[in-house]
Formats: sequence, C-alpha cells, structure tokens
Amino acid sequence: MRGSFTILGFFVLGILAGRLNQLPQWLDAGQYSTWVLYLLMFLVGIGVGADKKALRTLATFNLKILMVPLSTITGTLLGVSVVWFFVQQLSLAELLAVGSGFGYYSLSSVIITELHSAELGVVALLSNVIREVITLLFAPFFVHISGKLSPIASGGATSMDTTLPIITSASGKEFALIALFHGIVLTVLVPFMVAFFITF
Repeated sequence: MRGSFTILGFFVLGILAGRLNQLPQWLDAGQYSTWVLYLLMFLVGIGVGADKKALRTLATFNLKILMVPLSTITGTLLGVSVVWFFVQQLSLAELLAVGSGFGYYSLSSVIITELHSAELGVVALLSNVIREVITLLFAPFFVHISGKLSPIASGGATSMDTTLPIITSASGKEFALIALFHGIVLTVLVPFMVAFFITF
C-alpha cells in the first residue's frame, strides 16, 4: 500500500509544482510524455519476458484459467457501463478506456493523456490507484463474501505484483499462480484496450 500512496504523493507534488510554475522549461515539452510511454512499454515487456518461471508454470494450466482474466474484463466493462449512467459528462468510450486500465495506473494514465487529454488521464490515474488500494485494504473481506478468486479480480493487472502478497495471504498460496497469470494477461492487454476505447 505504501507504493500506491507514494505514487499518489508524487502526483500531488507534480500538480503543486505545475501550479506554482516551479518546473524547468524543458519539462514543459509535450514530447517527454511520449518517451515516458515508450519506456513504460519497454519495461512491461522486460517484466513479462524475464519471468521464465511464471511462463513455464502457466503452461501447466488448462484453458479454464483463461476464465479468470476474461471474467475480470467482462465485469469491469459492465461495471463501467453502469457507472456511465451516473457520469453523463464523459462518454461511454472514455469511461471504458479508464476502466481498461485494470489498476495499471501508470501506463493507462499516460496513454490516455497522450491520446486524449490530461484531464481524463488524471481520472484514469485516480480510479486505477483507488482500485489497487481497495484490493489491498479489503482482500480478506472479498474472500469472505465472494470467494477466493474475488481479490484477484479486484486487483486487476496489479495481481501479478503489488497486490499479489495480500491476495496470497487472503486466498491462499495455491492461488498465487492464478493471480500471476491473471495479472500478466491484463498487463499485456491494457495498452491495446485503452488505446482501442480512447480512439473509438
């Protein structure tokens, strides 16, 4: 959880620095966010490709394991569609793009900022950080009311890293590999789904 609040803290500091005009002139150039996006995509590829143990383990599961990320995607997009009825100032495509971050706030917010606007990028950042924090705080409660797969679905893409320890603690060690697979699939899909909806 400390990591989430650290990211949020840096975000708030950035807002304050921008409002107070305390940034060097070279940081104002819009091209830097594009290079940050490229770097993030590169690091995601390294993370997925370097985890050979995870990739070997995934080969031992049958196709039923695909139902976990597919259920998360379906549930998230349906939930966002319901929220749209109460948030009419944003289009359904914009909200679907935000929801398609699946908790991966750093990448999804940069993509949305680049392809749409900084305002919607902030919405993506905050909503996806909140998703991760909710998972960290309420994973045991989710297990109690909805079963051992529910914290994995709640964690979204973060189930492969930041929320994995709490998911393992709440659901059991036998669910760690499912959470890892789930997170890898969603992490790979985030840039494609966010870009698809935001340009729809």
